[in-house]
This record gives sequence, structure tokens and C-alpha cells, in this order.
Amino acid sequence: MVFPEYRPRRMRQNDTLRAMIRETRLSPDQMIYPLFVMPGKGKREEVSSMPGVFRLSVDQLQKEAQACMEVGVNSVILFGLPEKKDAMGSGAHAKDGIVQRAIRELKNSAPEMNVVTDVCLCEYTDHGHCGCLIGNEVDNDTTLELLARTALSHAQAGADMVAPSDMMDGRVSEIRTTLDENNFHMVPIMSYAVKYASAFYGPFRDAADCAPQFGDRRSYQMDPANSREAMREATLDVDEGADILMVKPAVAYLDIISRLRDEFDLPVAAYHVSGEYAMIKAAAEKGWIDGDRVMAETLLSIRRAGADIILTYFAKDMARLLQQQG
Repeated sequence: MVFPEYRPRRMRQNDTLRAMIRETRLSPDQMIYPLFVMPGKGKREEVSSMPGVFRLSVDQLQKEAQACMEVGVNSVILFGLPEKKDAMGSGAHAKDGIVQRAIRELKNSAPEMNVVTDVCLCEYTDHGHCGCLIGNEVDNDTTLELLARTALSHAQAGADMVAPSDMMDGRVSEIRTTLDENNFHMVPIMSYAVKYASAFYGPFRDAADCAPQFGDRRSYQMDPANSREAMREATLDVDEGADILMVKPAVAYLDIISRLRDEFDLPVAAYHVSGEYAMIKAAAEKGWIDGDRVMAETLLSIRRAGADIILTYFAKDMARLLQQQG
């Protein structure tokens, strides 16, 4: 039998050779850890559908930030659970709102932490939708002003980056204009440019208490069947001034991450969402999979598809594993 001149197995014989030619790598610098902030003091409540993920009161954030930075995770994204909700989501832009207090706490206690904020109304509206309603329909243009006010309030509190997740048309432009007019030219926008109406968000809605009280979000989040439309959405956000383009969810949409990476030169982020996280945790707890290996392989697949940044509830766990591996 005549073998080919090149034998790929030559370079797979040991750890050193495999590491030498490894094409894709994971680093804590590439990860953003989501934090859920709740009212009260001394509170740390585990989310039942997301083992290892907690709702934290503001006074608990310093300890959590320290735990992140000890393993090299230096970026977080904040989601707030307000004391009160109303039809207009006014708590989202309140000067002393839950996220605004959380930003100030983190920037005071851990100034080197990169604090990103989710900009949306769903956690703050009593109906659970991502914008203002006219009847039972989300009114796009009325919502834009409130989103811009929310982003501005986050910047004024000290946020390093804002991340609009609402999927209203034109919101990146509205936010960019408002930030610039108020001398926040240097606050970047990480846009949820391609956010699908996905079934993988269930545990997040438990954590953030933001499930719609009626209907669903398919009139503003994208149809999972569409990929060409994703390019149109991303192009609009680039034109409106986005600094980073995000795809959400991640694993079920690796093809979309890859397409964005090929077609745009902006950094690409991907949100490894709650349902994707919960499935791995549940299967690992059952002993059906090796949780650490599946976690690492999953996050590596997101990077390999082209994501520069991964938002993931596994950020701390993955960073610890990387530390152990040296």
C-alpha cells in the first residue's frame, strides 16, 4: 500500500505538537460574563433553570467582580430587575435605577472592570415587551427615544459600553446621536445586530423576569429561518454607527456568525444564551456528558465560526479551566 506523502497524524502525536498548530484558541479576554442585578441587600439567589448563575443585589457586585477578575474575566454585561415596572419601562432610564446603581458600584469598587450594559425595556415594562405599546403592538419610533435615554443614563453612570438588544429599527442611530450630543463620543455600541426569535431564551426570562405577558416577540426579533435578512440587519447597524455586531443565539446560528465575519470588518460578538448553557449543565448533572469538555468544545466552535467576543454564563468556569490547563 502506498501512503500519501503528507500524514496529518504526524502533527497530532502529543500535546506539544497539537498546541503548536492549533488554529483557534480561547482566552478570558474574549469573554463577557452576564450579571443579573436585583433590589435589596445581601441577596444572592440562584436561578433554578441556570445552575451556577445568580441574581445579585448591588452590594454583592464587588465580590462577584473580584471573582471574575481573579480568573481573567474583565468584562461583564448587566441586566436589571427593577423594584417597579410600568407600561413605559421608566425604570430603565431612571437616574437611580437598578442598573445605574450597579454601574456606579462596579466602577467605584473595580474601576478596571469593563462594564457593558444591556439597553432594552423588556425587564422594566409591566407587559414584558421590548418597547412601548399602541394597543397590543410595539411602537417602534416611540420606543427609540426611551432606548436612547436609557443608553445615555448608563453612560452618565459610568458604563464603558452599551448594548441595545431590543431589535427596534433605527435604534443604533438614535443611541449614537444621543450619546454624541451629550459628549459620550467614546462610548462604543455593541449592537445585538442579529437577534433571532429563539426558543433558547427561556431560562434568561426566568432570571430577568421578563417574559411577555401576551403574544411573543416575533414581530421585532428575526425569523430563525432567515440568513440573508441577517446581513441586511447587520448592514443597517454598521451604517448607523455600531462598533461591534452581535449574533444571538450563538450555537444554533454558527453559520450566521461565519457570514458576518466574512462580510464585515467590525468585531463580531456572539451570545451563548441561557438555553444553550442550561442544556449543557443539565446533561452534565445527569452524567450524560463531560460538562467541562462540552463547555470548552462549544465555546471553541463559536470562536472558530468567527466570533471575536463571546457573551457566556460559562465565562468564569472556562477561565478557571484554562488556568488549570496552564
